Amino acid sequence: MEKDNIAVGLDIGTTKIVAMIGKKNEYGKLEILGIGKSKSLGVARGVVNNITQTIQSIQQAILEAENNSGYKIKDVVVGIAGQHIRSIQHTDYISRSNPEEVIGEKDIQLLIDQVNKLAMLPGEEIIHVLPQEFKIDGQSEIKEPIGMYGGRLESSFHVVVGQASSIRNVGRCIQSSGIELSGLTLEPLASADAVLSQEEKEAGVALIDIGGGTTDLAIFKDGIIRHTAVIPFGGNVITDDIKEGCSIIEKQAELLKIKFGSAWPGENKDNEIVSIPGLRGREPKEISLKNLSKIIHARVVEIIEQVFAEIKAYGHEDPRKKLIAGIVLTGGGAQLKHIKQLVEYITGMDTRIGYPNEHLAGNSSEEISSPLFATAVGLVMNSIENSTQSAVRMELVNEQPKVVYRNVPPQQQQPVQQRYEVEENYVERVETIEQQREVRSNMKVEAESTETKIRRSFFDRYVDKIKDFLDNAE
Repeated sequence: MEKDNIAVGLDIGTTKIVAMIGKKNEYGKLEILGIGKSKSLGVARGVVNNITQTIQSIQQAILEAENNSGYKIKDVVVGIAGQHIRSIQHTDYISRSNPEEVIGEKDIQLLIDQVNKLAMLPGEEIIHVLPQEFKIDGQSEIKEPIGMYGGRLESSFHVVVGQASSIRNVGRCIQSSGIELSGLTLEPLASADAVLSQEEKEAGVALIDIGGGTTDLAIFKDGIIRHTAVIPFGGNVITDDIKEGCSIIEKQAELLKIKFGSAWPGENKDNEIVSIPGLRGREPKEISLKNLSKIIHARVVEIIEQVFAEIKAYGHEDPRKKLIAGIVLTGGGAQLKHIKQLVEYITGMDTRIGYPNEHLAGNSSEEISSPLFATAVGLVMNSIENSTQSAVRMELVNEQPKVVYRNVPPQQQQPVQQRYEVEENYVERVETIEQQREVRSNMKVEAESTETKIRRSFFDRYVDKIKDFLDNAE
């Protein structure tokens, strides 16, 4: 019987932290086994600014997801965002020594490694190198060069760059929470995996993920990522504007935005008024819904215009770069009433709200299908692609299985709870994180899967680099 590949995604947002556990069902759809949410206290605009509070929030979300699912989480794929993220376009080439030999994966990896050596600004590091289109001996528009002949292999790349310190702070929070970091994914790319269809990516589409602290943009055309950007404004600035404009506390402002907020002031009549309870025996405060909508409208217009400036910078007016599928809105901010109509009005492009239900199993709850969880669903999908066993059943962690020794002298046999397969003279498998760490540190042996080897991307090696940095920093 084939073992289920249990995947875990962790979305560290500005307003909430979500831990989601899932697996693929027999129909290839994503079945969510458990979800945990906690208020994000140590993150501002996608960047960790309080390590202790962030660790506590992560642990709370992890614990809730474990209790809901009955699985013990070992490692997670984490989303990276924040105002420090930027992207650049770069073209590079290699000259092959033997043009008569077919182009293989090692040639593409050599080209990617060459791009990774690009000089960046101080404190910045390349997070992701995404090959776009290839050229072989001047022949352009080649999407898959493997198996072809040629002497000069050239490619255009989408390079994602971020502050090394911000990324390492996220890694530190994960490790201090008692779990391992198995992968990093740019959050707009995770959201895109969850809510966009392949047809939309081919036709040309702009995904706008409106979060609490940032608004992320990802543009696809011909099935390839063309542009990414992070705007340092999100739903929180709308809440702050309501708080200041109506002279109320933040909690009341957030509730007003969710229950009565609208991005289109013309929808509210002048006599529509909502009463807010006063503080400590003070008189209730009456707020006009028309004024509330005007406050929201002004800030949403500012956010959308900044995103539209990025879409223009990509060059969507060029007929070859036209975004036929228009705009897809997702994230918590996409739930704001009439935001779809406002985006269409400002940009003149077809717009829809993106729900992550396309890849979810039919029995998924309505809550998980919300745009709010688009990034978390995308991260779980990314974790499944890594083919890692990110969580184990609680009963497997707690039970005492029989110990199997291979070629170990009696005097060296130690009572071990689980088994870990590395070499013939070691025990087979360890189920808990503490025992895995102990086995790895004592034996200094790398376990290599005997199943199909998946080519390690630069992202995987970058995760290893972060782990090494964290280990050395202790």
